Amino acid sequence: MKSTITLARLLWLGGFIFVASLLVHTAAQTSQKTMSDIRLMTLDPGHFHAALVQREMFPGVAPTVNIYAPLGFDLNEHLKRINGFNTRAASPTNWELEIHTSNDPLARMLRDKPGNVVIMAGRNNGKIDRIKASVEHGINALIDKPWIINAAEFPKLEATLKTAEAKKLIAYDIMTERSEITTMLQRELINDAAVFGTLQKGSESDPAIYMESIHHLYKVVSGAVNIRPAWFFDIKQQGEGVADVGTHLVDLVQWMTLPDQVIDYRKDVNVISGKRWLTVMSKDEFKRVTGEANWPAYLAPNIKDDKLDYFCNGSMTYALRGLHAKLDVIWNYEAPAGGGDTHVAWFKGTKSRVEVKQAQQHTIHVIPNNAADKAAIFAALQKKVAAQQAKYPGVATADEGDKLRVTFPDKYRDGHEAHFAQVAARFFGYLRDTKTLPGWENPNMLAKYYTTTKGLELGYRAMSANR
Repeated sequence: MKSTITLARLLWLGGFIFVASLLVHTAAQTSQKTMSDIRLMTLDPGHFHAALVQREMFPGVAPTVNIYAPLGFDLNEHLKRINGFNTRAASPTNWELEIHTSNDPLARMLRDKPGNVVIMAGRNNGKIDRIKASVEHGINALIDKPWIINAAEFPKLEATLKTAEAKKLIAYDIMTERSEITTMLQRELINDAAVFGTLQKGSESDPAIYMESIHHLYKVVSGAVNIRPAWFFDIKQQGEGVADVGTHLVDLVQWMTLPDQVIDYRKDVNVISGKRWLTVMSKDEFKRVTGEANWPAYLAPNIKDDKLDYFCNGSMTYALRGLHAKLDVIWNYEAPAGGGDTHVAWFKGTKSRVEVKQAQQHTIHVIPNNAADKAAIFAALQKKVAAQQAKYPGVATADEGDKLRVTFPDKYRDGHEAHFAQVAARFFGYLRDTKTLPGWENPNMLAKYYTTTKGLELGYRAMSANR
């Protein structure tokens, strides 16, 4: 099927009735168009992150977005989210959508090429092929993680980044955690010798860096239950925890411990061990999160006693220039009442440990290694925080006994969803002046994906060895 579907036509297609409000809302604002140098295309949006890039409007970005996708559930859910942004009470967006349905949306997009930027967030298997083809056709790329989900795809990633550099294009990985206030402040603290000392080397059994990310399969996003497509639970299409969420953790380790430095995966990274394990889902739980009453055929190999064995959890230990890190990625089915996704990160320095916890509260603590050094470390922390006032007004310190806390105003708690717009704004800035893209971004992306895919590979080896 190859066709272009206008918003008006969507009014009578099953499952797309809701788009009427989107059409009315955007049509009233077409007179406000201005000349825009950035024109967006969205390819096969299968994950809600594709919509979050459009959570806000951006100067110089055309309000018309061309979407290329098969007609079905994923497209339907994406349109609902954009419609929600366009019709919300506070600061509504005014996106206008040109929707092109096709069984081969990539080929159709490359032929039409109505934009100069492609957004991808969805099925991860083969994603790098779609990115590579887009870049080869002269299209900039703003892509949700992960770009690759196994080591066999790594050469394609290298080739894609080389092509982007040769064509002076920006191919950018959406790393939202760099925009989280606790992470930004933690980065400042571990690079302050008076507060932290120097980062310890650690070892495989006693790492100097630890991060844990806990996510939930059933969750609420933008006030609505996040219905996941059934394919999300197929690790051949979605990937596993270390190769997916692990990209954020590895990125943070690199970005925080070696700021603004180029990392060479060939000599700077040593992946030591990996592990993978299950989250088991009942059919009722699967239906609740996907809306599907039955198991799809492609999940049959992982169905046991009418339950899904979902290999979404993983762990890995590695050394980055001799600095030992351990990372855990965990997917539970549903958070406890009042809870949500959580993130823990700590770094061991020669003077203190700096620890971040993101849960119902987001906290930053500096924990002196020796009680006798507390006064000096607290004085250094106060000086450091005072120096941050121009960048982060309102940041303060508190003495909590054996811990020193860095506090910050609630206005900095803008949330994971808002970070997508912040990443997009940086990307658009790089597009307008490609020389402003930091020279470490592309080599460090290679180091990141080398690390995650190698960790997954070692997880498979460990499981085979234990059988």
